[in-house]
Amino acid sequence: MLALPPGTKATAHGWIKTRRDSKGVHFIQINDGSSFPDLQIVLEAGKTVEETLAKATTGAAVRVSGEMVESPGKGQAVELRAETLEVIGASPPETYPLQKKRHNLETLREFGHFRPRSNTFGAVFRVRNALAYAIHKFFQERGFLYVHAPILTTSDAEGAGAMFQVTTLDVANPPRSPENGGRIDYTKDFFSKPAYLTVSGQLEAEIFALAFTNVYTFGPTFRAENSNTPRHLAEFWMIEPEMAFCDLEGNQQLAEEFLKYLISYVMEHCRPDLEFFNQRYEPSLLATLENVAGSEFARLPYTQAVEILEKSGRQWEFPVSWGSDLQSEHERYLTEEIFKRPVIVTDYPARIKAFYMRSNDDGKTVRAMDVLAPGIGEIIGGSQREERLDVLLEKLREHRLPEENYWWYLDLRRFGGVPHSGFGLGFERMMMYVTGMKNIRDVIPFPRTPGHAEF
Repeated sequence: MLALPPGTKATAHGWIKTRRDSKGVHFIQINDGSSFPDLQIVLEAGKTVEETLAKATTGAAVRVSGEMVESPGKGQAVELRAETLEVIGASPPETYPLQKKRHNLETLREFGHFRPRSNTFGAVFRVRNALAYAIHKFFQERGFLYVHAPILTTSDAEGAGAMFQVTTLDVANPPRSPENGGRIDYTKDFFSKPAYLTVSGQLEAEIFALAFTNVYTFGPTFRAENSNTPRHLAEFWMIEPEMAFCDLEGNQQLAEEFLKYLISYVMEHCRPDLEFFNQRYEPSLLATLENVAGSEFARLPYTQAVEILEKSGRQWEFPVSWGSDLQSEHERYLTEEIFKRPVIVTDYPARIKAFYMRSNDDGKTVRAMDVLAPGIGEIIGGSQREERLDVLLEKLREHRLPEENYWWYLDLRRFGGVPHSGFGLGFERMMMYVTGMKNIRDVIPFPRTPGHAEF
């Protein structure tokens, strides 16, 4: 909103949040989405015709011209003393979904086309905008190349199989191949083979890292998991940097610098929004973010982390043992009670990690890393990639992945392969962290979840 000094002539546009009528004067709060504070309009009675004034209701879009003056009221330093008021788009008050009363987040999800006008979601999406800019700024300042990874793929990067298939075949009556036992004949499909929405841009990023050294992707990814929880989406955005000539130690260092940079940027540029979240949704938000931005991250191998958890004396919901993955309760215990700062856990058991992670000499663990943050647990996952052709071939076979689908990935090891590393950060997971919002549906403009895909 306008932040002009008193005495300045100004014209403001926005949507009416509230209107209050007093003796001889009308007080109208408007907001155009550019900042958390509203702009108070002071309109003296008789300055505009009654027909126009009658349309100046909650939700209406207006244009107001006048002079900025010092505000005698609380909540704003200046206000706009209106000379003219024009209603650009009326909003019938009896049917407008967002009335002056406070709406809960679940109700606002039912009006996804209007929720950006609310205080909460105005703050959420200003932070999302700033965070996205900070991500590009961080990598561009360090000479990384931005790569647009494909949305359509024929490779399952994670090896988990939870992928959305894309086809132009008639699903009610697909062509079948008699020579192949009557199975669907995908040679008749658009790409002449099965194709899917991507679950990750990592493998494609490796192609470019082995030509440009340092690259990153930032785009949508898709998981066909039937997980209808506050932490899961079917469509979400991922940031995945990849660095050639980089080992796990360098990977850890970049991840730490990255998180600190993002948090510091948002705290500097979105302070009023964060203060709102701190007051309304998460009382420890600012203290947590300041702690992370100012801490030196702890680092320890998975085996040591398991030993700490086993000796804790706690009754865990998910029992701890070597070879099992760490759960959120374990990760938060390490970060919030033991180290009281972010923790990077490395060298996980190979059997719980993806095929592309570099094997350690012990034959049991891989050069993986998870960055754990207070208040949420895992926020970044990454690894040094397996650059040895013979070892990678064996890993593909162990994971029962068809070598022919990864011919190009193997070629990267055959011709000029080098040690390289990278990690992934879920954009919405980071949004939850910096805003304190508890449901991932509330940090993305258009949430896609099982049974829900509006707009």
